[in-house]
Amino acid sequence: MSQFDVLNRYLFADSHARGELVQLDECYKSIIKNHNYPQGVQALLGELLAATSLLTATLKFEGDITVQLQGDGPIGYLSVSGNHEQQMRGIAKLKQDTQETGLHTLIGKGTMVITIRPSKGEAYQGVVALEHDTLAECLAHYFEVSEQIPTKLWLFADSEKQLAGGALVQLLPDGDDKDKQQNDFEHLSQLTNTIKSEEIFTLEAEALLYRLYHQEQVNIFEPQEISYVCGCSEEKCLAAISQIEPSEIRAILAEQGKISMHCDFCLTTYDFDEAKLQGFISKLKH
Repeated sequence: MSQFDVLNRYLFADSHARGELVQLDECYKSIIKNHNYPQGVQALLGELLAATSLLTATLKFEGDITVQLQGDGPIGYLSVSGNHEQQMRGIAKLKQDTQETGLHTLIGKGTMVITIRPSKGEAYQGVVALEHDTLAECLAHYFEVSEQIPTKLWLFADSEKQLAGGALVQLLPDGDDKDKQQNDFEHLSQLTNTIKSEEIFTLEAEALLYRLYHQEQVNIFEPQEISYVCGCSEEKCLAAISQIEPSEIRAILAEQGKISMHCDFCLTTYDFDEAKLQGFISKLKH
């Protein structure tokens, strides 16, 4: 298995904490491919991709999670979605071209919206203001106020090399000794805080974890592959067209000669002419 496009989960044997490490290459490249995003936007999207992968891995059920940033800056919104199988997709919508970099310069005054949709059960949503300097700090604040679980994240993106990555350390409240739990968490957070971008972009996971935690006993689980899956298809387009009245479909075909549907994520355009839709139209109720 490649060192990239992989999520590693691990437990600290003698501490009340868990960790995750994600390193992204082709998945990140696929998301930004052909979009011509400015480098600052690419970098922030890379950080959000790494963050969403780490958050998806914290889910204790099958489902998906979407993390969206929105504000009054040059970026209208930035969104990444992932599921329990680590299938990811993401997009940025710009109000104007910009060469700026950084969370607050690009998003402006804004919010982070985290939507979790279990495969079974009701969806729920958390909203926090982007009041901290970095995306990682804003996410740590989200866990503090929404989940009440001490959590820290480290996020990295290199738009020139088109690589992204991140790490997470989270407290496991599984004992009565609250002071020891907190001390374990702070100690491991301090160790993780020494992580460098060049290390997450060059070292294999086991080598990087050994450098960070060589004095700890770390139990690493089987790595999970991460992939880019847009999710669009001709079938989904036809399902959307089925919601349009047949008379309106015929009117669009008469005027334009086809119905076109465009995917903003992968930039694929699906064209449906009269020949493709004739049998489909005849099945619709008049």
